[in-house]
Formats: sequence, C-alpha cells, structure tokens
Amino acid sequence: MSAMLDRYQSVEKILYMLIAVIGAPVNLVAIVILSRGKCGLSTCTTRYLVAMAAADLLTIVIEVLFQINLYYFTWNVLDITPVCSVIDVLTFTAADCSVWFTVTFTFDRFVVICCQKLKTKYCTGKTAAVVLTTTGVLFCLKNIPRYFTREPLVIIDNVPWFCNLIDNYFTDPGWVVYDWLDTVLTPLLPFAGILLLNALTARHILVASRVRKGLKGQSKGENRSDPEMESRRRSVVLLFTLSGSFILLWMTPVVNIIYYQVSGKGFDFNDSEWIFHYVGFLLRNFSCCTNTFIYVVTQSKFREQLISAVKYPVTSVLQFMNKAAS
Repeated sequence: MSAMLDRYQSVEKILYMLIAVIGAPVNLVAIVILSRGKCGLSTCTTRYLVAMAAADLLTIVIEVLFQINLYYFTWNVLDITPVCSVIDVLTFTAADCSVWFTVTFTFDRFVVICCQKLKTKYCTGKTAAVVLTTTGVLFCLKNIPRYFTREPLVIIDNVPWFCNLIDNYFTDPGWVVYDWLDTVLTPLLPFAGILLLNALTARHILVASRVRKGLKGQSKGENRSDPEMESRRRSVVLLFTLSGSFILLWMTPVVNIIYYQVSGKGFDFNDSEWIFHYVGFLLRNFSCCTNTFIYVVTQSKFREQLISAVKYPVTSVLQFMNKAAS
C-alpha cells in the first residue's frame, strides 16, 4: 500500500470521528425538535423528516462507530464473525432506509405540489406511517441474505474473527443477481427517481407560477402578495435543499458503483481508485449529518425551537438561582 493511501487513511480516521461526534447529536436534536410538532410542518411532513433523521442517526451509530472500532479498538466482541455479520446487515439496512426515506419524502412533496386531487388522500400522517413502516420492513428483509455473504478471516481457538466476503460472491449466479439488485435499489434507482421527481416538480412550479401571475395581473407589473405561492415556495425550498444535498453527496458513490459494475474489477483497485472509493463512503456518511443544518437554514420555526432548546438550560439555572436567592 502506497504512502499516499496511508496518509489518506490517517485523514479518514479523523473524519470518521468528526462525523460521529457531529452527526449523532445533530440528528438526535432534529428528532426531538421535530417530534414536538411545533415547527409549523404538517404531520405528514414531520413524520418523513423524523424518519429520515432516525435512519441517519442509525447509520452513524452503526457504520461510523464500527469504522472507528476497526481503526482504534480491534480484537473485541464486535470483530467476532457472527457479530460483525449482523452489523453488516444493519449497516446496509440503515443506509437503504436513509436513502429511501428521502425518496418517499420527495414523492410526498411531488404529490403535494403537482397532484392536487391525490393530495388529500395520500399526504396524511397515516399514509406516511404506512409508507415508512413498509419501506423499513422491506429493506430489513432484503438485507437478511447479506449475513450469509461473510465468512471468518481467521479462526483462533474455535472463535471466528472478522468478516471476509465469501469467495463466490462475484461468480455465483444467485449472488451476482443479488448484488445487481442491491446496486439498483440503492443508490441508482433512488438517485434517478429523485432527479426525475425534482425535474417534474420544478416544471410544474414554473408553469403554475406563470398561470397565477397572469390571473392575478402580476405580469403587468402589479405587486401583490400571494400566500399560497409563498407557502409553496417554503415547501419547495425544503424539498430542493434536502434532495439536492442528497444528490451532491451521493454523486461520488454512484459514479464509483457504476465504474465498479462496468469494469467488473471487484475490489482490485489501484491507489487512486481506492481513494475515490473511500471518498465516496465518507461523503455518503457525511450526508447523514447535513439535514439538521438544512432545517436551521430553511425553516424559521425550527430555528426558533432550536434556540429555545439551547436557552432552556441557562434560563432554568437562572430561575433556580433567583428562587434560591429570594
């Protein structure tokens, strides 16, 4: 392994630690604030955002902390083959849910903005709960076979250690089909789906905006407020920033996966390809840290709730001190 790759892995250790330190608290804060239902969002939207934050938190806890364990605390219970095989299943399940919860949220916003007749029936809290639960269960079932793709790297005193990919994973027809299905489901299909839904949503907004301006006389220079368009604008800003962040941060992993599938090289990468591979994983994990910051920037009521939460411990201490002094 070259000195360049060694240096990159040293940087990677630090970045994984930062992702864990930043990502876990911010997603936990997002879950708490959104769950209170005081951010001016509908029940439907709130459930999607809470589910996305929970999946991101789970991804960080499982995958990032497992990587930290791999770098700093090897040869412990997490490295026993059955345990790390279960962790592998949970890691892919959490990543799948994180991606597909973003897709379901994007589709929900598409229906809200573009499909007025379907909106009242589909965009409800009950439907959101059903969609999210079904998605989670399906991807749990989809990733169970992953447990059987791992074998021990070494056996010491009858204890199997570490998880090595089985030799026939890339040659056995069944596993080849499974690998292709896994690649298509996450992230190729979601990536394409989000791009398509956003394009259709943007097109609908442009057409609707022109029509409303024409009906309200704004095309002749009048300047009138339009509460419906303002509400729609806030919804679109949230949608496009969340899905845009997803697309940007998953771009490298998607390119890497396409290259790996087309070239058929498996994991026989040179130094630069390994670095590109690692960068993709880092960006994918970093995508689990961004949504809370997006809420802070785009949602004024979320900012208010966050500021109140930060001030609460200070105000509580001051009130207690005032009571004690009196």
